[in-house]
Amino acid sequence: MNLPPVVHHVFFWLKNPTSTQDRDKLVEGLKTLAGIPVIRELHVGIVASTEQRDVVDASWQVSELMFFHTTADQAAYQEHPIHLDFVKNYSHLWEKVIVYDALNIYSK
Repeated sequence: MNLPPVVHHVFFWLKNPTSTQDRDKLVEGLKTLAGIPVIRELHVGIVASTEQRDVVDASWQVSELMFFHTTADQAAYQEHPIHLDFVKNYSHLWEKVIVYDALNIYSK
């Protein structure tokens, strides 16, 4: 039996939240993660200008959304040299990071 793909969603709050230069630098760094072979898909985003409602959290500045085939692949990603270099080279830009990991049980 194959496990459903792992969804790894990370939200970043910048130390300088109004700095487009810092935001763009972090986006540049996140794009380097595409070189990690176990990442099935990588999406990098910034806050959308959508309708503000009580359930919408637009306090973050940058997000990454990744898909892995297995939890073992997600664990390998955490220790991959490209990921470790990303943390070393770009962590000075963020103040806070929140990670949501889920097993994908339905896709359309």
